[in-house]
Amino acid sequence: MLIAGFPAGAWGTNCYLVAPAAGEECVIIDPGHQAAEGVEEALKKHRLKPVAVVLTHGHIDHVASVVPVCGAHDVPAWIHPEDRFMMSDPEKALGRSIGMPLMGELTVGEPDDVRELTDGAKLELAGLEFSVAHAPGHTKGSVTFRMPEGADIPSVFFSGDLLFAGSIGRTDLPGGSMTDILGSLARVCLPLDDSTVVLSGHGPQTTIGRERATNPFLRDVAAGQGAAQAPRRGM
Repeated sequence: MLIAGFPAGAWGTNCYLVAPAAGEECVIIDPGHQAAEGVEEALKKHRLKPVAVVLTHGHIDHVASVVPVCGAHDVPAWIHPEDRFMMSDPEKALGRSIGMPLMGELTVGEPDDVRELTDGAKLELAGLEFSVAHAPGHTKGSVTFRMPEGADIPSVFFSGDLLFAGSIGRTDLPGGSMTDILGSLARVCLPLDDSTVVLSGHGPQTTIGRERATNPFLRDVAAGQGAAQAPRRGM
């Protein structure tokens, strides 16, 4: 399996391209602010053909390049219905203006083909399987994508802004909820095997085992306690 990832734009949001191997079809995850050029470079480098864009949530730092990427390759975008409005109205999703100079760089709106994600769905795309889990807390429509382990690779978990290396997503923006994100951590993350590789929306790669042992939020959830006091990330 091939996973090519890079941080993009003002918020350093991780965009991922996932394919069975170089030279095959691929899925693009979270093409955010200023990600279109990086996407094209990765497609060319690995000789990939995109078949879909899938989105962990609707914040502008994760969806800003959806329209140009989908338009350039005539592919659909998948997003949870509770976050769909954010593609057309990013400032409402943040509860504040993100700034006119930055807004001037964005193509706000929906691509021609938008499809909605549901909890428990299994997406068969580019010869790969992605299990969808609704994981509210950072936003109401946040989701994660998990790929099953193979003969020579561990399970891979695209956590979006639910879980980071050492932290979790912020919950102080519209639609955020500390109660919900702790519930999502318990329901979605804790049951995963320690060997599961976590590729998050911001920051470095980690594993469920490492986070179970060191992440103060996940440790407190596992112990049935309240929210840890530590810095949180994401837009």
